[in-house]
Amino acid sequence: MSSSGNERRVIATHAGTVLVGQLAVMAFGVIDTIVAGRYAEDALAALSVGAAIFISVYVSLMGGLQALLPVWAELHGANRASELGRSVRQSLYVCLLAIVLGMVVLLVPGPLLRWTAVPPAMQASVESYLAVLAWALPPALLFRLFGTLNQSLGRPRLVTWLQLGSLCIKLPLSVWFTFGGGGLPSMGLVGAAWATLVVNYTMLALALWLMRNAAYYRAYRFWQRIEPPDWRHLRQFARLGVPGGLAVLVEVTSFTLLALFIARLGIVSAAAHQIASNLMAVAYMVPLSFGLATSSRVSYWLGAGDPAKARRACLTGFSMALLCSLAVCGFLVALHWQLPAVYSQNPAVVKMTAVLLLATAAYHLADTVQTLCVFVLRCYRVTLAPLVIYCTLLWGAGLGGSYWLAFHGIGPFDAMPSPLTFWLTSAAALWMTALLFVALLWRAMAKSLVPCRSD
Repeated sequence: MSSSGNERRVIATHAGTVLVGQLAVMAFGVIDTIVAGRYAEDALAALSVGAAIFISVYVSLMGGLQALLPVWAELHGANRASELGRSVRQSLYVCLLAIVLGMVVLLVPGPLLRWTAVPPAMQASVESYLAVLAWALPPALLFRLFGTLNQSLGRPRLVTWLQLGSLCIKLPLSVWFTFGGGGLPSMGLVGAAWATLVVNYTMLALALWLMRNAAYYRAYRFWQRIEPPDWRHLRQFARLGVPGGLAVLVEVTSFTLLALFIARLGIVSAAAHQIASNLMAVAYMVPLSFGLATSSRVSYWLGAGDPAKARRACLTGFSMALLCSLAVCGFLVALHWQLPAVYSQNPAVVKMTAVLLLATAAYHLADTVQTLCVFVLRCYRVTLAPLVIYCTLLWGAGLGGSYWLAFHGIGPFDAMPSPLTFWLTSAAALWMTALLFVALLWRAMAKSLVPCRSD
């Protein structure tokens, strides 16, 4: 098999394994959305707001932890096992800080709910939902650290098996806790949060047991006594993790804050947006999986001192991700009437969601390009420029522009108070972001190859 064919096989295997696991995790949100929709429309609307806040917090903090993947993949490529183990122990300090920050936001969401003018009728349900998820955050972030480690080592299969197993627990618990039965009273939307908490602690316990007992991990000596904070090492984490986490925060909040603004438009709009965003989040697992797999291979080859193979891995991952995302777009367009009916029985919600799903196709293609770029740019230690672009385009043009166009109007355009306004404006901003990222990545790869040409 040629080297390009082998690289394609490695990336496809890695991405496919990660995709299965990520889809299992995303099924948590799908389950909660369907269960809430069947329970009550106001529960689905409250879930739209609560899920937007939790996802913003969790994914932003997770982005900071996932930014450590290039560090560990390079150490793996350079065969420095003991140093990798020490680096993982140091990352626990970063994870502890992330847990504290995230729990504070989730336990005190009132100011955010008031700032975004979420209807008072929703606020109590949202606060109760987030209060439970705050205690589900620590195991979720620690398990994400475990997942990032395995992805950097090119062994995501173990994480995927755990994620698939957790789905078998989440489904019955969400239904049972939400609707009640067997002596347990109905808890409504909060029941779905309690189910997530139980599953997260179960997954973390299994991950720790495996790291302690599996033969594969022994060479890294993870279970040595943790060293005091190594500020040089932590600064290296910060140079990647802080811009990476902030970039993810901007990217995710530019998407999830739409739910808080759209909540002003009423229950039907909020419910339709929740369904569309839930499907969009599932679709995002395709570029996320290829981003993780491709960046792992790029960092591995950079650590091994072969930037030409790193560039080849990048181009291979891009081509595969784009083909898969085109298939996803076709699926969403072809079933834009059938998919909403799975979530809701309200004709008004189904009709509005069907329209929104047509806009998600353009959004998803841009999302694929920018996601692959930002993951690989971290391998080349390019983190500040993407953050500036995100702030300018996603927050400024996308989120800010859609808000003003929807509620106030811009120039000759009158106010267009519709969820579709938010989706189309955000898609345009995301396409501009993707094109700028492509230029940044091309420049970074060309710069890395300069020493090779001079040999």
